[in-house]
Parts: sequence; structure tokens; C-alpha cells
Amino acid sequence: MNSRAVVIDTPGSHRLVTGPRPEPGPGEVLVQVAAAGICRSDLEVYDGHRAPDYVRYPVTPGHEWSGTVVAAGPGVDPALVGRNTVAEGFRTCGTCERCRCGETSLCTASYAETGFTHPGAFADHLIVPARLLHPLPDDADLRAAALLEPTAVVAAAVRAGAPETGERIAVVGAGTLGLLAVQLLAAYSPAELAAIDPRSERAKLALLMGATEARTPAASEEVYGRYDLVVETAGASGTAAGSCLLARRGGRVVLTGMFTTGAVGIDPVHLSLSQLTVRSVFGAPSSAWSFAVRAYATGRIDPARLITHEFPLERFGDALALLAADDPDTGKVLLRP
Repeated sequence: MNSRAVVIDTPGSHRLVTGPRPEPGPGEVLVQVAAAGICRSDLEVYDGHRAPDYVRYPVTPGHEWSGTVVAAGPGVDPALVGRNTVAEGFRTCGTCERCRCGETSLCTASYAETGFTHPGAFADHLIVPARLLHPLPDDADLRAAALLEPTAVVAAAVRAGAPETGERIAVVGAGTLGLLAVQLLAAYSPAELAAIDPRSERAKLALLMGATEARTPAASEEVYGRYDLVVETAGASGTAAGSCLLARRGGRVVLTGMFTTGAVGIDPVHLSLSQLTVRSVFGAPSSAWSFAVRAYATGRIDPARLITHEFPLERFGDALALLAADDPDTGKVLLRP
């Protein structure tokens, strides 16, 4: 049986290759990909803007995905075959101090991640270590489940922020991460849940997904110092500093956006005088993945509401161009092998 895969040989150059279906080795499973989401990190890989330590060319991208196990390698429980699943992207060592403490996203071994240093899910089939699987219910919507990777990142941020019922909460950014954050945070019954984004179309979506109000960044200046918890998801130049200004004295701020070198820094004087607690999130540990899968399986979140476009594998270039156009009406874009 043959299998297709998108390969980026060098930045700006990709091809669709066909070869024999890969076979899982010891401790691995072969997954038939149902759906794979495209995100800004994939665009960075294609454009050559990802830091060299975090990508290995040639590469098959695709770190947001769902699928079904179709083969198990030696040493893997054969009962996994036929199960719907997602899997953690970080290929952690499992033995370093951080891994043994449960902080798997802080693994101190060499960086390894599906879709960046190892073949990803922009393909018919994908091989992953069985230990990274998070099986899904038999009736799971695999289109929606492809968004469980960003959901896990948001779950890590929400858990770091420790929201409590009745608090005033703000989410900065109403992209994929922001809208997923709104859905998760709404389940905590906050007194206020504000979504802050310059795009009115995205803000309206946040209101439909549980936000109690929507503001532009300019309008948010009048509520500086109001929120118990601020979850930043945008990664724009001023959003880290702005998020700290939104937090009340003694409040909490969690940063999830991937910031560029041109980001405006946080004011250390404000940070000190306001006694803010500021956390950051890069990826998601295993516990956040479990949290995200449970939230999805119990209906606490509905990632399918974020999907706006779907393309077959051979139209990877068109899908990438759509994402790069940055149209506010474009939500999550999927490839459907």
C-alpha cells in the first residue's frame, strides 16, 4: 500500500511524494490521518522563519492532527489498533528531571517534535511513539479533534492561571488559541470574560463562545488594572506588555503567544509595584493533554466551531496561501488526507 506526504525540502519549496506505507518500529504505532490543522508555525517552517534549532529540513509538517491507529509495532498493545486518537507532539525523553517531575514540555533533552524535527501529519499516515497517544471516544468527531493540540496548549495556560469562579478574566487575542481559551474559561463561570482583539469579526465569535464582552485594544485601555486573570494568546508586539497592564494589582498573567524579536517588553517597574504573577507556556505537558481530551470528550469545548476551510492533501499550497492572507473570516484551516 502506498502513502502520500507533503515534504518541504527547503524554505519556499514543497512537493507531494508517494511511497510505500511506513511501518511502525518497536514502541510505535502507525496512524491513518483523518484531519490535520495548519497553524502559523507551519507557515514559519515554509517561509524559513522558524529558528534553526526548532526545525529539520526536509520535513513533513503537521503537528495538529487526529486519526485512527491502523498498525502497532513490536511491544505495543495490539488493542490500540482501530482506536481513534491524538498524540502529544513533543517527543520527550521521559527520564530527565523535568520529565520525571511531570513537566514534559520542559524536557531538557534535545528538542524533538512531530512536524518539525520528525515527519508530521500532512500525510496519509503518521508514525508516533505509542506512549504519546491519547485515545478518543469511538464516536469522536475527528475533524474537531484535530484541534486538540492547540486546545492542550490553552489547557496548559488555563491551568497555570488557576481561574476561580466569579473572577474577572480577560483573553487577549481571538484567534484559534484565544477562542479555545474563551470556551475553557467560560466553564469556570467567571463574573466577566472579556475578549480583546482588533478584528471585530473575531470578537463577535468570542461572544458566541462564552465571552461576556468584546473590546478592541484601544478600548481596553479604559479597563487597565481590572482583571484577576489575563490570558494572552496573540503574540503580537505589544500584547505581553498590554496584558500586564490589564491585570489588577496582585493579579495573574499567562503568556501563550509566540513573540517576535520586535515585541515590546514588559515594564519591570509596573511588574514589581503591582506584584503580578506572570507565567509563560510553550507547548503542553502530558497533564494538559489529558485535561484537553477530557474537556473535549465531555463537551466542555467544541473545536469544530473554529473550522472554516478544508482542503485535500494535494492542495497544501492553496491552504497555506489562504492562511498567509490573514483574512479575519479565515479560522482554522484543515488538510483532509
